[in-house]
Amino acid sequence: MDLLIGFRQNCMEFDLTKTVALLVGLVVLGTAALIGMGVMETNTVLMMVTPAMLAFGVICLAIGVKHGEYRTAN
Repeated sequence: MDLLIGFRQNCMEFDLTKTVALLVGLVVLGTAALIGMGVMETNTVLMMVTPAMLAFGVICLAIGVKHGEYRTAN
């Protein structure tokens, strides 16, 4: 049980660099998957979908950070 608790504590230690890298990595993976599947034209994916994924990710990140601050304070 102590091993599991230590694992959880170490996994949650994010800083700005790790967070941005994970967000960009997820967007790159999603963009590559959409381009690879050929569901939409590449231009559409790069000009419309990728910026929307980034914007949504940043908004969710901001909400998550504020929720974490609230949980820590209360």
